[in-house]
Amino acid sequence: MHVSLTQSPIDPSAVLELVGSPADGAVLLFLGTVREQNQGQPVSGLRYEAYEKMAEDVLRAIVEEAAGKLGTRRIAVVHRTGELAIGDVSVAIAVSSPHRAEAFDACRYLIEELKVRLPIWKHEQYVDGEARWLEGKAPPMPQSAGP
Repeated sequence: MHVSLTQSPIDPSAVLELVGSPADGAVLLFLGTVREQNQGQPVSGLRYEAYEKMAEDVLRAIVEEAAGKLGTRRIAVVHRTGELAIGDVSVAIAVSSPHRAEAFDACRYLIEELKVRLPIWKHEQYVDGEARWLEGKAPPMPQSAGP
């Protein structure tokens, strides 16, 4: 397993190399990229900020959960921090497993959990000169057992 935060551009090939195994028949790579619009507003770029030690600990915990639930330990997750331009890779997730179902399930689990739990904040800049911090997804609230 590999987790890291980086201010450098993410090389997808290097992330894939972290997970490959001749025992596996499925290798999956997910790349999140900076898009040119958000909710109809033209974006010029963004900045990710993180409390790095906490973010790495949370990221490692999410990867360990995925490995335990979904049966593969060949997982790599790299997330960018700092300034990113349109088209830059912001997150790369690579998973290798014997079968495709486990790889797809692990990748989906990882990106959804990162979006909810990872303490990384996004400051989006717009073509018109405006900028704003974006709110992350709120974690689901536990159901009350009743009075």
